[in-house]
Amino acid sequence: MAVKLKDYKNELNAKSLEELQSELVAAKKELFNLRFQNATNQLENTSRIKVVRKNIARIQTVIAQKANA
Repeated sequence: MAVKLKDYKNELNAKSLEELQSELVAAKKELFNLRFQNATNQLENTSRIKVVRKNIARIQTVIAQKANA
């Protein structure tokens, strides 16, 4: 993973709500594409699905924190 987890979390916290929403949409599109590739046996790195799912959860957590603040 190119970006360390701590750096990624700090990066998410620094973004605005609109930027987080757009990043969430992009991550969900990536997850859809990865699942599609996995279903058609074209995906070589299946661990990427797990990473993207966790990133989606992290983004949603930050969005919820900012909404409650």
